[in-house]
Amino acid sequence: MYPYKLFTFPDGSGVTLYEILILVGVIGALVLFRVLADKRDMPAKIQNLVLIGGVVSFVVGYGCAVLFQAFYNALATGDFVVNEGTGSTFYGGFIGGALCMLLIYFVGGRVVCKSLETPVQWFPVFVNIAAACIPLAHGFGRLGCLTAGCCHGGITDSWIGITQYVEISPGEYGWAKVVPIQLFEALFLFLLASVLIFLVLKKKGYGLSVYLIGYGVWRFVVEFFRTDDRGASFIPGLTPSQTTAIFLIALGAMLIVLAPYLRKKLVDRSKENGEEEKHDGEGSV
Repeated sequence: MYPYKLFTFPDGSGVTLYEILILVGVIGALVLFRVLADKRDMPAKIQNLVLIGGVVSFVVGYGCAVLFQAFYNALATGDFVVNEGTGSTFYGGFIGGALCMLLIYFVGGRVVCKSLETPVQWFPVFVNIAAACIPLAHGFGRLGCLTAGCCHGGITDSWIGITQYVEISPGEYGWAKVVPIQLFEALFLFLLASVLIFLVLKKKGYGLSVYLIGYGVWRFVVEFFRTDDRGASFIPGLTPSQTTAIFLIALGAMLIVLAPYLRKKLVDRSKENGEEEKHDGEGSV
């Protein structure tokens, strides 16, 4: 829709709506985490640790997103190249950022709390709040994709089409009316975030499982309707994002099956340390 630079720097680089909307999404996610954490009476030390960790994890996650995309490109072309034209993939950023956040949460949590017990005790609440924040940030990111003209659907004459600057044919770019898959995904992500926020406020648990299964199913299906270069995977007929979606759906289902066991372990650990249960029975991710 509007892939042009809003600001240009002396070296020729600049800032587009894509970068601005991603920044809005990150800030929105951090604000949402603070609000929900306050609602759930999460200790201030853990809140501050998570907010700092969130910024660090975003930077690490973006780097992983680019590396994953470079790997996908290498599968298709045979060349592993990282430059300004490499692009990025959400799943790479999600996996890299999540691993970084977990490391910061447990290692940093032990330092700021002088014990590992408090971070472990609050882990289910942290995970369920984080699960609500991710689709909010991702939704704004998809709106950024809409302005940039990436992650689009096929060319169409339908009323639902939006004119974007896209790759019309291999190596040839131009303006065309395409199905705005990015807009549909943004709306889905905002809806998913709303459901997960409700679960957090009602202390229902299972937020991470709902996110993994919900977005995994959506991403698996919507990949069939995207017409930008999707890359190839080790499963014939499926894109790399679809194979990753299958893994995340399976992980979400596994967490639901293991929830009673994880819940019992958390309760037993709290009792052993003489701690009261502060989460009204929430012990599932």
